[in-house]
Amino acid sequence: MDHRIDPELLAVLPYLPTVDIAEPAAFRAAQRARTQPPQRPDGLLVEDRVVAGGVPVRIYTPTAAVEAAGAGGALGVLVWFHGGGFVFGDMDSTDGSCVATALEVGCVVVNVEYRLAPENPFPAGFDDAWAALRWVAEHASSIGADAGRIAVGGVSAGGGLAAALALRARDEGGPALVYQVLDTAVLDDRLDTPSMREFDATPLWSRPQAELSWRYYLAGAEANAYAAPARAEDVANLAPAYITANEFDPLRDEAIEYAVRLIRAGVPVELHHRPGTFHGSNAIPSAEVSRRALEDIRRALRAAFRVG
Repeated sequence: MDHRIDPELLAVLPYLPTVDIAEPAAFRAAQRARTQPPQRPDGLLVEDRVVAGGVPVRIYTPTAAVEAAGAGGALGVLVWFHGGGFVFGDMDSTDGSCVATALEVGCVVVNVEYRLAPENPFPAGFDDAWAALRWVAEHASSIGADAGRIAVGGVSAGGGLAAALALRARDEGGPALVYQVLDTAVLDDRLDTPSMREFDATPLWSRPQAELSWRYYLAGAEANAYAAPARAEDVANLAPAYITANEFDPLRDEAIEYAVRLIRAGVPVELHHRPGTFHGSNAIPSAEVSRRALEDIRRALRAAFRVG
């Protein structure tokens, strides 16, 4: 497999951490120790809040975009969920991405910290995500956002949460969403796609870790569509979607299959499969293929928010 990985990504493989969630608390501590302090560039207001009865969020507002909107103007808002297999990750781990998205798209970003398994199995994290989304819809004007231009998105487990939110928002008649970004999303607990069966030793995420992740998240319960969106029987009338799949990722095929199902149901979908990549590689800025992946997502968000 190594000879097929993008050369720029291959060069950083020896320096990547090993993901092992067999001991979740210990792995979280190790991850926090590796997380760099958040950078605060000019032109951005950042505020931490606790909303909806106990959900921590971090709100990023680009000042230049606010000034351009003028008096009474409001920005599109992306409600974002970090990755980590439902087991690790926090607001700090995705802070840099949220900063860049707010500045480059010209939108408000609400970075949500949801409860983690195994201490808090499904539906705890999903309930937090839903509560945060509803709070944004109900209080958009208070954060300079337009309640008519709300998108959800996330990476890995966060992408799974975003997909589940799009399903519930459709099922319950709101909040109305203009877009969903599912970046290498966790979607299917059945672990039975060709890529999931094949990739048991791939960088950063592999079938053994996926098995543990779902065991922790479901805690023996039967999955429904809000836990595993691939189980949804009806995917019509969902928000337009941007979906990514990486070649050497056990999650590859569930992303592609979900995208195809949405397309067949009449949902507008932009699907990107990137050769030579693996799970998590989209966040490696030294590789051109990774930079392009992030630029494409932000271009799509600008179009969804009608920016520029």
